[in-house]
Amino acid sequence: MRGSAPEGEKRIHRPALRRSTTALAAAVLLLPLSGAPSAHAGPPREDSRLERAFTDAAARFHVPRSVLLGVSYLASRWDSHGGAPSVSGGYGPMHLTDARTAVARAPEFSAGDEDARGDSARARRRVPAAGARKAVLPAELPARLRTLTTAARLTGLPAGKLRTDPAANVLGGAALLAAEQRKLGLPAGADPAQWYAAVAHYGSQDDAAAGRAFADEVFTVMRQGQSRTTDAGQRVRLAAAPRLAPDAQQEKRIGKRDATASSKASSKATRTAAAQSSANVSGKASASGGGHRPECPPTVACRSVPAPYEEFGDHDYGNHDKADRPKGQKVDAIIIHDTEGSWEVALKLIKDPEYVSWNYTVRSSDGLIAQHVPTKDVAWHSGNWYLNAHSIGVEHEGFLASPDAWYTEAMYRASARLVKYLSREYGLPLDRQHILGHDNVPGTTTSTIPGMHTDPGPYWDWAHYFKLLGKPFHRTAGPHGGLVTIRPDYDRNRPHYTGCEQPGDSCPPHGSTAIRLHTAPTESAPLVKDIGLHPDGGDSTDGVNDTGARATTGQRFAVAGRLGEWTAVWYLGQLAWFRDPPDAPTAVDARGLIATPKAGRPEIPVYGRAYPEREAYPAGVPYQTVSPLPYRITAGQKYAVGGWVTGDYFYAPAFDVAKHVIVRGKDVYYRIQLGHRIGYVRAADVDVRPSDS
Repeated sequence: MRGSAPEGEKRIHRPALRRSTTALAAAVLLLPLSGAPSAHAGPPREDSRLERAFTDAAARFHVPRSVLLGVSYLASRWDSHGGAPSVSGGYGPMHLTDARTAVARAPEFSAGDEDARGDSARARRRVPAAGARKAVLPAELPARLRTLTTAARLTGLPAGKLRTDPAANVLGGAALLAAEQRKLGLPAGADPAQWYAAVAHYGSQDDAAAGRAFADEVFTVMRQGQSRTTDAGQRVRLAAAPRLAPDAQQEKRIGKRDATASSKASSKATRTAAAQSSANVSGKASASGGGHRPECPPTVACRSVPAPYEEFGDHDYGNHDKADRPKGQKVDAIIIHDTEGSWEVALKLIKDPEYVSWNYTVRSSDGLIAQHVPTKDVAWHSGNWYLNAHSIGVEHEGFLASPDAWYTEAMYRASARLVKYLSREYGLPLDRQHILGHDNVPGTTTSTIPGMHTDPGPYWDWAHYFKLLGKPFHRTAGPHGGLVTIRPDYDRNRPHYTGCEQPGDSCPPHGSTAIRLHTAPTESAPLVKDIGLHPDGGDSTDGVNDTGARATTGQRFAVAGRLGEWTAVWYLGQLAWFRDPPDAPTAVDARGLIATPKAGRPEIPVYGRAYPEREAYPAGVPYQTVSPLPYRITAGQKYAVGGWVTGDYFYAPAFDVAKHVIVRGKDVYYRIQLGHRIGYVRAADVDVRPSDS
């Protein structure tokens, strides 16, 4: 929308630093039960009751144990989450869905009075807030959101027990798989190869391609094997079966189902594109990607759900900009978001020309991907116009402040496959300097910093995600490498957070990807300050949305000192300490490039965008001020470098693409890890050298 809010901020009202689960949208919006217990990981138990549950369920319903374990791993990584539901209403290790029970209260969505894109080069059309809409579940839920009811009927177990008892939940999952096998007219038995189609139907009941992708991942897990300690402290193992392959006839059968569904979707897309083409004759509308094959790797399920490029009102338009990347501008970042709402709501909002946009959405339950904006075009997703012009935005169905509304393994894997594909297409390194969270995007000016978004938040497992990307974080240098890569143990790292449900209330204990930074090497020392986030001089807090004293997995910082079990790094222009004991390190040594102020410079500015110098702007294109952020890098400080760019600016003031201009300058900038968010420094202001020199 058009208003006074920060650049590009999603149209979601977040009171008290965007506490995201208190104001949400829903057509089918699934939230964890208020006060639901959180799982507490304890020491591994070799005598695993959960392993016995898989064995017993396999025997009772004649389902191969490895199939049960593989399906459960894709759904939950064998965790129970203390009986709390996932974002898509799934319970327990087998992710049995019960959407009506999962909706614990009537959530709402508020349309804020804000500027959807936030580029001062175009007129701002203020649209009043649309008000809150209460969630209303449809009379008949889709089958994928009510599998627990079917499991209760098949097993004779109460629904409450299936939700809260992991062993009963596994039994319910086995019953569903056995029922799918019977529907297909296939025999029960111990051969996992004969269960491919049943696994596909279990994984996704409303999209054949998503089901096939789910089954492919399950069979990958079974071939590779897995072993981990669950959130309840139980050790579960799945032995590797490297020669396992699904029955060829079943693959062919699912493939035909895919082809039929794809043909129907293609026909619909063609009709839609024709209608849009007719509308375009009058110059009023153009939908991105209508009738086009989505840009996805063949190993995922992907559909096209185009966002509208449409003119409305008094020469206003939305919800993205036509471009020609990478020919026009380089794509040098992929930004990971969460939707703060359900899949259904995300797909509804993306079709609204007065809303914001992003390139992809990934569904939680099965990893289905929808593409909305072609990667060559510029979506309005990051809250920073410079980064919008140079990035691709990927949304994930989820809530940053609901630790037990888990991001499923199916979603992590589909997202990782997509990001690997995009990184190859655009030549992006797979590192945390180029794969950013929305919470790592800087404000463009001082005034926008407090309003920047904080998703995917401290519960997104960056270490696991990068392992799936094939780029796990590990030590790359000795103790004198000059840099550290943040890498706490996700399950054991459980910092205290507040504000998940109500301001000040403690969040459930949960594994986290983030560590906190102090002003001195002791837990009792205050947290470092973020003068941009707290301009009134207030302290950083333990709020789940307060990123002012936070470092997250994969981020690299320059070492400033070490003392006992503590390590100091340079952060937001100050010395920041974190506990890093040798027997349980929260960071590993690394080497790379660092930027430091040039000799003789007492301090240098840092920026939230890399715009060109004034002289680069042609007549008719207004100069965009490169205003410094409130942070200052003083002599002797060092910051990890994540690459360099030459300043440019995408001037897109109108619906007519003939009026678009790319301004290219000569100023060179380095992207640095400034704090929790990145920043930019001019090459003319810094010396760049190896960190171990």
